[in-house]
Amino acid sequence: MADGFRKALVRRETTQTRVDVELTLEGTGKYMLETPIGFLTHMLEALVQHGRFNLTLCAEGDLDVDQHHTVEEVGTALGEAFDQALGNRLGINRAGFFVFPMDDAVAFVAVDLSRRVYLHYDVDFQAELLGALETNQLQEFFQAFARALHSTIHIKVPYGRNDHHRAESLFKALGKALRMACSMDSREVQDVPSTKGVF
Repeated sequence: MADGFRKALVRRETTQTRVDVELTLEGTGKYMLETPIGFLTHMLEALVQHGRFNLTLCAEGDLDVDQHHTVEEVGTALGEAFDQALGNRLGINRAGFFVFPMDDAVAFVAVDLSRRVYLHYDVDFQAELLGALETNQLQEFFQAFARALHSTIHIKVPYGRNDHHRAESLFKALGKALRMACSMDSREVQDVPSTKGVF
């Protein structure tokens, strides 16, 4: 953080996938994203733009098997990048939330960067596919992301006629909530935001 920016560089490579991530928390929403699943790429664009992070991400995976490994590993690598960029987490707001409406849909997302891992996921999609993305893989993405970030995340999309709008409002809300949680509080730069004094 010598230049005042919190950054991360992550490579996750398995026998099934490879994901490279470069992340800057103090960004402007710039991105260069390449995944083999177009709708997943589109959702990551929404997250980055509304979180105002800078992100370069390139993913390859064994889609000849199915999408699970690729989607899960993208979530894991992205979570690891946020975890690395946050460092010791001193002085962060720690918690963030956002309610994002998108036409007929609305998403509620709350994040706690407490190092306690939990995901509450309350989203029902009507369609099995969004573009080429299998909607049942989205929960796997968020579970992997929460686990790698060592965070608690609560997600709820109570209604929405259009599944595209449901998913997009969700990723936009996550970006906004993460931005709030990751931001520094100038009054507590050397403090751990916990009554325990540690995470």
